[in-house]
Amino acid sequence: MAAPRDTTRPGGAGFPRLDPLGSDGLLVGFGDRLSEAANRAALAFRAAADTALPGVAESSTSLASVYLRYDPSATGLADMRAAVEALLAQRDWYGADLPPGRRLIRIPTVFGTDLAPQLAEAAEAAGLTPDAAIRSIAETRVRVQTIGFAPGQPYLGELPPAWDIPRQSRLTERIPVGALTVAIRQLVLFSVSTPTGWRHVGQTAFRAFRPDSDTPFVLRAGDEVEFVPVPADMLDGLCDQGPDGGAAFEPLP
Repeated sequence: MAAPRDTTRPGGAGFPRLDPLGSDGLLVGFGDRLSEAANRAALAFRAAADTALPGVAESSTSLASVYLRYDPSATGLADMRAAVEALLAQRDWYGADLPPGRRLIRIPTVFGTDLAPQLAEAAEAAGLTPDAAIRSIAETRVRVQTIGFAPGQPYLGELPPAWDIPRQSRLTERIPVGALTVAIRQLVLFSVSTPTGWRHVGQTAFRAFRPDSDTPFVLRAGDEVEFVPVPADMLDGLCDQGPDGGAAFEPLP
């Protein structure tokens, strides 16, 4: 029988945890599952590691961990591990402020209709009416928790507990770029057209991946997003406005 999870520590027993990854990487884990505290710790620690740790060639975050790649010709695993442990000991990363430079992005979104045909199904799974489901999503400011699965594609959360619904047991054959999907208290804003097991509840004209841009990944982990309901007949006009799709950006303090 597995040992019970230690809920007295934000990330659980044994966290933060360091694991070598390949010949030139370290994985710094802040929890064995997504939580607000573990995600906050991962975002804050990565920002600090990029500036405070010598020898880091590349870094990235997942929902609850940080990957650090170093140059093994200049820094050994033991030295990198010692430097990471020293940085971890400097503060309570689970209670750290989020990194500076974050933004709030308000994205016009068509909920339901033929453009996002699984709204009613998702609302029923959450025990809500479709109108209540739209209000719940639109009134919740969600944070980009990580970028993954496809280029520039954000995972956003958390939604209220009612949205702790599973992914589908089957795949939707294909959803379009800009589709807003939901499961397990998270939203995913699709940056590419792809099959998915997440339910398609909204459609935007926002392009999260812009390969011809100097900034191909538009959203960054830590940014906050609001999805603003708009009528379906506005979508074509929003597409004509360019890749922002009518989105408004503002800096966060």
